[in-house]
Amino acid sequence: MSETPLEIPRVWVEFDDPADTEQRFRCDLTWLTSSWTCIFGNGCQGIYADRPDDGCCTLGAHFTDDDDRDRVALIAAELDESTWQFKPSSTKTKAWTEREGSATKTRVVEGACIFLNRAGFAGGAGCALHQQAVRTGRAPHTAKPDVCWQLPIRRTYRTVELPDETSYLEVSISEYDRRGWGPGGHDLDWYCSGNPAAHVGREPVYRSLRAELVELMGPEGYDELVVRCEAHLLNVRLVRSRGARTLLPLLIHPATIEARERRTRKR
Repeated sequence: MSETPLEIPRVWVEFDDPADTEQRFRCDLTWLTSSWTCIFGNGCQGIYADRPDDGCCTLGAHFTDDDDRDRVALIAAELDESTWQFKPSSTKTKAWTEREGSATKTRVVEGACIFLNRAGFAGGAGCALHQQAVRTGRAPHTAKPDVCWQLPIRRTYRTVELPDETSYLEVSISEYDRRGWGPGGHDLDWYCSGNPAAHVGREPVYRSLRAELVELMGPEGYDELVVRCEAHLLNVRLVRSRGARTLLPLLIHPATIEARERRTRKR
């Protein structure tokens, strides 16, 4: 399926962070109420055509800071050869990380992230860190590098200067589309967030990625987001009930619309 355009109409909502009076959230309701879901191993074509089984794990993961790396190190220490296909002989962090310029990232082994168990591995294909979290009853986002569990949610910060010379920190929660990868994002052979093939979730993003959003926004901020997402979906239902199809592209992610129409045509 072809991806929808990057430039689409979006509905944004702003509200104060209940936990921080100097911070304000700006959230993309079009994305957060979409039907996107991860389809790794179930139709995902990978970001590069010659490595369709890698998903978005081909390049390895850059760590945001030392805490991010150290958290992953604790989970990595729990893995053995039966659960980690490319487990190095050394337990030192340097054995599974590498430098890229001034940044530290997970090492790339045989063409993809060292933590990616390949198809056919007896312990199961997919992220070894994710699998370990599931086996031990932990939320996957507590075991994986920040960039991995946040994708395809994008959190950005901006200081907003007001005319009265006051300011506040704006925290945007939106879609991590191709542009989030930088200029190279346009060269990816396939990408999921704007692809109807991945907009087949049973729940909207704000529900299916609840744990991740709570981590990014805090529980109070997330609760405020839910109120606004529910109100947005109510508006969508009202528009649908009145047959105002021309308004739907203003309210619903186009990839979600396309996915629903494709399912309807197959019936």
